[in-house]
Amino acid sequence: MAVSTPIADIGWPAAPFRLQSVDGKFYTLQQLAGPRGTLVIFMCNHCPYVKAVLPRILRDARDLAKHGVNTIAINANDDEAYPEDGFEEMKRLSRENAFPFQYLHDDTQDVARAYDAVCTPDFYGFDADLRLQYRGRLDASRKELAPEDEPRELFDAMRLIAHYGYGPAEQNASIGCSIKWRESAVSPVLLQAAYAQPSL
Repeated sequence: MAVSTPIADIGWPAAPFRLQSVDGKFYTLQQLAGPRGTLVIFMCNHCPYVKAVLPRILRDARDLAKHGVNTIAINANDDEAYPEDGFEEMKRLSRENAFPFQYLHDDTQDVARAYDAVCTPDFYGFDADLRLQYRGRLDASRKELAPEDEPRELFDAMRLIAHYGYGPAEQNASIGCSIKWRESAVSPVLLQAAYAQPSL
């Protein structure tokens, strides 16, 4: 089922996390954040919307790095129901496409719930202080690529954030497959309480 992202909650602080990447190491948000901005993408392997735009995601991630924006990709899908989204398949996809960013596995789905992620792909553009300035689409693509001359909405928004600290006033919702939730996933209320606990 295709779903769209809600209107951006401008100024919302990025929720912290510590997740395992395809290189086998664990990373926190702070470790991966960019000096001038951070793009967090909830995506997966099997979704046709992600497959359609993956080359452009990789292109934009490489181009944004030149502007001090780091990209982080997170897969939160239920890999028992969707084996193609499993950790080993994530490693393969990252390796075969030479991902220029860490591809993290949210196996508990806690992080996706903390971000209120709804679809794949779901894009979050944060400023240098890790406050949300953009939650919109990559471009006009859906399951098929938009023409090459269509505006690079995500790239332009993140470049604006990197250089001026704010995103565009008009933001078009991203659309994609719904995140595949497990029935046993932690509720947002319990998760917020867990994040509120002081670290030991």
